[in-house]
Amino acid sequence: MVDKNDRQAWAERSIITKFRKGIWAPFLEAVRVYRLISEGDRIAVCISGGKDSMLLAKLMQELKRHSEYPFELEFICMDPGYNAENRRQIEYNSALLGIPVKFFESDVFEASEAVCAKAPCYMCARMRRGYLYGRAKELGCNKIALGHHRSDVIETTLMGMFYGGQIQGMMPRIKSANFPGMELIRPMYCISEEDIVHWRDYNGLKFIACACSFTQRLEGEEQARSVRSEMKQLVAELKKRNPDVEKSIFRAIHNVQLDTLPEYKSGGVKHSFLERFE
Repeated sequence: MVDKNDRQAWAERSIITKFRKGIWAPFLEAVRVYRLISEGDRIAVCISGGKDSMLLAKLMQELKRHSEYPFELEFICMDPGYNAENRRQIEYNSALLGIPVKFFESDVFEASEAVCAKAPCYMCARMRRGYLYGRAKELGCNKIALGHHRSDVIETTLMGMFYGGQIQGMMPRIKSANFPGMELIRPMYCISEEDIVHWRDYNGLKFIACACSFTQRLEGEEQARSVRSEMKQLVAELKKRNPDVEKSIFRAIHNVQLDTLPEYKSGGVKHSFLERFE
Protein backbone atom coordinates (compact mmCIF):
# COMPACT_ATOMS: atom_id res chain seq x y z
CA MET A 1 0.00 0.00 0.00
CA VAL A 2 1.37 3.40 -0.99
CA ASP A 3 1.31 6.17 1.62
CA LYS A 4 -0.76 9.04 0.23
CA ASN A 5 1.60 11.48 1.94
CA ASP A 6 4.31 10.30 -0.45
CA ARG A 7 3.10 12.43 -3.35
CA GLN A 8 5.54 11.05 -5.91
CA ALA A 9 4.81 7.39 -5.17
CA TRP A 10 1.06 8.06 -5.03
CA ALA A 11 1.06 9.84 -8.40
CA GLU A 12 3.13 7.07 -9.97
CA ARG A 13 0.97 4.33 -8.50
CA SER A 14 -2.24 5.99 -9.70
CA ILE A 15 -1.04 5.87 -13.33
CA ILE A 16 -0.98 2.08 -13.42
CA THR A 17 -3.91 1.46 -11.06
CA LYS A 18 -6.78 3.97 -11.04
CA PHE A 19 -5.84 5.42 -14.45
CA ARG A 20 -4.69 2.18 -16.05
CA LYS A 21 -7.54 2.18 -18.60
CA GLY A 22 -7.65 5.90 -19.37
CA ILE A 23 -3.93 6.73 -19.35
CA TRP A 24 -1.50 3.83 -19.02
CA ALA A 25 -3.14 1.50 -21.58
CA PRO A 26 -3.55 4.15 -24.35
CA PHE A 27 0.01 5.34 -23.68
CA LEU A 28 1.35 1.82 -24.24
CA GLU A 29 -0.89 1.48 -27.30
CA ALA A 30 0.60 4.60 -28.90
CA VAL A 31 4.16 3.49 -28.17
CA ARG A 32 3.47 0.08 -29.71
CA VAL A 33 1.23 0.95 -32.67
CA TYR A 34 3.26 3.91 -33.89
CA ARG A 35 6.64 2.33 -33.00
CA LEU A 36 7.70 5.40 -31.08
CA ILE A 37 10.57 3.95 -29.05
CA SER A 38 13.33 1.56 -30.06
CA GLU A 39 16.10 -0.17 -28.17
CA GLY A 40 19.03 2.17 -27.64
CA ASP A 41 17.04 5.40 -28.05
CA ARG A 42 18.07 8.42 -26.03
CA ILE A 43 14.95 10.56 -25.69
CA ALA A 44 14.67 14.15 -24.50
CA VAL A 45 11.33 14.53 -22.71
CA CYS A 46 10.38 18.18 -23.12
CA ILE A 47 8.88 19.82 -20.05
CA SER A 48 6.83 23.02 -20.38
CA GLY A 49 5.49 22.90 -16.83
CA GLY A 50 1.89 22.14 -17.81
CA LYS A 51 -0.13 19.08 -16.88
CA ASP A 52 0.51 17.32 -20.20
CA SER A 53 4.29 17.44 -20.22
CA MET A 54 4.57 16.59 -16.52
CA LEU A 55 2.39 13.51 -16.96
CA LEU A 56 4.41 12.58 -20.04
CA ALA A 57 7.56 12.65 -17.92
CA LYS A 58 6.02 10.27 -15.38
CA LEU A 59 4.77 7.94 -18.10
CA MET A 60 8.21 7.77 -19.69
CA GLN A 61 9.80 7.04 -16.33
CA GLU A 62 7.29 4.23 -15.72
CA LEU A 63 7.89 2.79 -19.17
CA LYS A 64 11.65 2.79 -18.66
CA ARG A 65 11.17 1.07 -15.31
CA HIS A 66 9.06 -1.72 -16.82
CA SER A 67 10.47 -1.93 -20.35
CA GLU A 68 11.99 -5.12 -21.73
CA TYR A 69 14.46 -3.17 -23.86
CA PRO A 70 16.89 -0.45 -22.76
CA PHE A 71 16.54 3.22 -23.65
CA GLU A 72 17.68 6.42 -21.97
CA LEU A 73 15.84 9.58 -20.94
CA GLU A 74 16.78 13.21 -20.51
CA PHE A 75 14.27 15.68 -19.07
CA ILE A 76 14.73 19.18 -20.44
CA CYS A 77 12.88 22.42 -19.82
CA MET A 78 13.50 25.52 -21.85
CA ASP A 79 12.83 28.71 -19.90
CA PRO A 80 11.59 31.02 -22.68
CA GLY A 81 11.11 33.93 -20.32
CA TYR A 82 8.95 32.63 -17.45
CA ASN A 83 8.25 34.99 -14.59
CA ALA A 84 9.76 34.00 -11.25
CA GLU A 85 6.52 32.48 -9.92
CA ASN A 86 6.04 30.14 -12.88
CA ARG A 87 9.69 29.08 -12.86
CA ARG A 88 9.42 28.22 -9.14
CA GLN A 89 6.22 26.23 -9.78
CA ILE A 90 7.94 24.10 -12.43
CA GLU A 91 10.94 23.51 -10.17
CA TYR A 92 8.65 22.62 -7.25
CA ASN A 93 6.58 20.14 -9.28
CA SER A 94 9.69 18.54 -10.78
CA ALA A 95 11.11 17.93 -7.29
CA LEU A 96 7.74 16.79 -5.93
CA LEU A 97 7.29 14.21 -8.70
CA GLY A 98 10.91 13.08 -8.88
CA ILE A 99 11.65 14.40 -12.39
CA PRO A 100 15.34 15.38 -12.81
CA VAL A 101 14.79 18.34 -15.13
CA LYS A 102 17.66 20.17 -16.80
CA PHE A 103 16.78 23.82 -17.43
CA PHE A 104 18.20 26.05 -20.13
CA GLU A 105 17.41 29.64 -21.05
CA SER A 106 16.12 31.35 -24.21
CA ASP A 107 14.37 34.57 -25.23
CA VAL A 108 11.54 32.91 -27.16
CA PHE A 109 8.69 34.86 -25.53
CA GLU A 110 10.29 38.21 -26.27
CA ALA A 111 11.48 37.26 -29.76
CA SER A 112 8.16 35.76 -30.91
CA GLU A 113 6.22 38.83 -29.80
CA ALA A 114 8.73 41.10 -31.56
CA VAL A 115 8.18 39.19 -34.82
CA CYS A 116 4.39 38.91 -34.56
CA ALA A 117 2.97 40.88 -31.64
CA LYS A 118 -0.73 40.32 -32.44
CA ALA A 119 -0.55 36.53 -32.76
CA PRO A 120 2.82 35.22 -31.57
CA CYS A 121 1.72 31.68 -30.63
CA TYR A 122 2.61 29.99 -33.94
CA MET A 123 6.04 31.63 -34.05
CA CYS A 124 6.60 30.82 -30.38
CA ALA A 125 5.86 27.12 -30.98
CA ARG A 126 8.24 26.94 -33.94
CA MET A 127 11.04 28.69 -32.10
CA ARG A 128 10.55 26.52 -29.02
CA ARG A 129 10.85 23.37 -31.10
CA GLY A 130 14.09 24.52 -32.69
CA TYR A 131 15.64 25.24 -29.30
CA LEU A 132 14.46 21.88 -27.95
CA TYR A 133 15.92 19.97 -30.88
CA GLY A 134 19.20 21.81 -30.47
CA ARG A 135 19.46 21.13 -26.73
CA ALA A 136 18.45 17.48 -27.17
CA LYS A 137 21.15 17.00 -29.79
CA GLU A 138 23.73 18.52 -27.45
CA LEU A 139 22.74 15.89 -24.87
CA GLY A 140 23.24 13.08 -27.38
CA CYS A 141 19.53 12.39 -27.91
CA ASN A 142 18.02 11.10 -31.14
CA LYS A 143 14.41 11.93 -30.26
CA ILE A 144 12.37 14.57 -28.47
CA ALA A 145 9.05 13.66 -26.84
CA LEU A 146 6.23 16.20 -26.60
CA GLY A 147 3.04 16.05 -24.53
CA HIS A 148 0.42 16.44 -27.26
CA HIS A 149 -2.60 14.22 -26.60
CA ARG A 150 -5.64 12.89 -28.46
CA SER A 151 -7.66 16.03 -27.83
CA ASP A 152 -4.89 18.12 -29.40
CA VAL A 153 -4.97 15.84 -32.44
CA ILE A 154 -8.73 16.23 -32.82
CA GLU A 155 -8.69 20.01 -32.33
CA THR A 156 -5.86 20.43 -34.84
CA THR A 157 -7.80 18.44 -37.43
CA LEU A 158 -10.93 20.54 -36.93
CA MET A 159 -8.95 23.81 -37.03
CA GLY A 160 -7.54 22.83 -40.41
CA MET A 161 -11.01 22.10 -41.78
CA PHE A 162 -12.83 25.12 -40.38
CA TYR A 163 -10.12 27.77 -40.70
CA GLY A 164 -7.46 26.40 -43.05
CA GLY A 165 -9.61 24.88 -45.78
CA GLN A 166 -7.74 21.58 -45.57
CA ILE A 167 -7.85 18.21 -43.88
CA GLN A 168 -4.57 18.04 -42.02
CA GLY A 169 -3.73 16.07 -38.91
CA MET A 170 -1.01 15.89 -36.28
CA MET A 171 1.39 12.98 -36.72
CA PRO A 172 2.47 10.71 -33.84
CA ARG A 173 6.09 10.84 -35.00
CA ILE A 174 8.00 13.11 -37.39
CA LYS A 175 11.52 13.15 -38.76
CA SER A 176 13.14 16.55 -38.29
CA ALA A 177 13.87 18.44 -41.49
CA ASN A 178 16.45 20.73 -39.88
CA PHE A 179 18.17 18.33 -37.47
CA PRO A 180 19.27 15.19 -39.36
CA GLY A 181 18.88 11.99 -37.40
CA MET A 182 16.41 13.53 -34.96
CA GLU A 183 12.74 12.61 -34.52
CA LEU A 184 9.78 14.09 -32.68
CA ILE A 185 7.45 11.61 -30.96
CA ARG A 186 4.09 12.08 -29.24
CA PRO A 187 3.62 9.17 -26.78
CA MET A 188 0.35 10.60 -25.35
CA TYR A 189 -1.25 10.56 -28.80
CA CYS A 190 -4.10 8.23 -27.73
CA ILE A 191 -4.84 9.80 -24.32
CA SER A 192 -7.82 12.11 -23.82
CA GLU A 193 -7.23 15.46 -22.12
CA GLU A 194 -10.17 14.70 -19.85
CA ASP A 195 -8.27 11.78 -18.31
CA ILE A 196 -5.16 13.92 -17.88
CA VAL A 197 -7.22 16.49 -15.97
CA HIS A 198 -8.66 13.72 -13.78
CA TRP A 199 -5.15 12.43 -12.99
CA ARG A 200 -3.99 15.94 -12.06
CA ASP A 201 -6.96 16.62 -9.80
CA TYR A 202 -6.94 13.14 -8.21
CA ASN A 203 -3.34 13.73 -7.13
CA GLY A 204 -3.98 17.31 -5.99
CA LEU A 205 -1.39 18.73 -8.36
CA LYS A 206 -1.13 22.29 -9.63
CA PHE A 207 0.64 23.03 -12.92
CA ILE A 208 1.16 26.20 -14.92
CA ALA A 209 -0.87 26.91 -18.04
CA CYS A 210 0.58 28.83 -20.99
CA ALA A 211 2.78 31.38 -19.21
CA CYS A 212 3.64 33.83 -21.97
CA SER A 213 2.90 37.54 -21.54
CA PHE A 214 0.58 37.50 -24.57
CA THR A 215 -1.73 34.94 -22.94
CA GLN A 216 -1.58 36.76 -19.62
CA ARG A 217 -2.69 40.00 -21.28
CA LEU A 218 -5.76 38.24 -22.65
CA GLU A 219 -6.89 36.82 -19.30
CA GLY A 220 -10.28 38.18 -18.31
CA GLU A 221 -11.15 39.45 -21.78
CA GLU A 222 -14.39 37.77 -22.86
CA GLN A 223 -13.70 38.34 -26.56
CA ALA A 224 -10.21 36.89 -26.39
CA ARG A 225 -10.79 33.33 -27.50
CA SER A 226 -8.28 31.32 -29.46
CA VAL A 227 -9.28 29.16 -32.39
CA ARG A 228 -8.18 26.08 -30.45
CA SER A 229 -10.41 26.99 -27.51
CA GLU A 230 -13.31 27.35 -29.95
CA MET A 231 -12.66 23.83 -31.21
CA LYS A 232 -12.50 22.58 -27.63
CA GLN A 233 -15.87 24.16 -26.91
CA LEU A 234 -17.35 22.75 -30.12
CA VAL A 235 -16.28 19.22 -29.23
CA ALA A 236 -17.71 19.64 -25.73
CA GLU A 237 -21.07 20.65 -27.21
CA LEU A 238 -21.05 17.72 -29.62
CA LYS A 239 -20.27 15.32 -26.77
CA LYS A 240 -23.55 16.29 -25.12
CA ARG A 241 -25.34 14.66 -28.08
CA ASN A 242 -22.79 11.96 -28.81
CA PRO A 243 -20.45 10.97 -25.95
CA ASP A 244 -18.23 9.06 -28.40
CA VAL A 245 -17.69 11.92 -30.85
CA GLU A 246 -13.99 12.30 -29.95
CA LYS A 247 -13.37 8.62 -30.55
CA SER A 248 -15.17 8.85 -33.90
CA ILE A 249 -13.09 11.83 -35.09
CA PHE A 250 -9.89 10.13 -33.94
CA ARG A 251 -10.80 6.93 -35.77
CA ALA A 252 -11.66 8.96 -38.87
CA ILE A 253 -8.10 10.25 -39.30
CA HIS A 254 -6.94 6.62 -39.26
CA ASN A 255 -9.57 5.60 -41.79
CA VAL A 256 -9.32 8.13 -44.64
CA GLN A 257 -10.96 6.88 -47.84
CA LEU A 258 -8.86 8.54 -50.56
CA ASP A 259 -11.00 7.00 -53.31
CA THR A 260 -13.91 9.20 -52.19
CA LEU A 261 -12.01 12.51 -52.28
CA PRO A 262 -11.88 14.69 -55.41
CA GLU A 263 -8.35 15.90 -54.60
CA TYR A 264 -5.59 15.14 -52.12
CA LYS A 265 -1.91 15.89 -51.63
CA SER A 266 0.87 13.39 -51.06
CA GLY A 267 4.48 14.46 -50.66
CA GLY A 268 3.45 18.00 -51.53
CA VAL A 269 2.06 16.90 -54.91
CA LYS A 270 -1.63 17.41 -55.66
CA HIS A 271 -3.57 14.48 -57.11
CA SER A 272 -7.05 14.44 -58.64
CA PHE A 273 -9.63 11.68 -58.79
CA LEU A 274 -9.50 12.18 -62.56
CA GLU A 275 -6.10 10.46 -62.63
CA ARG A 276 -7.87 7.24 -61.66
CA PHE A 277 -11.17 8.01 -63.39
CA GLU A 278 -9.67 8.30 -66.85
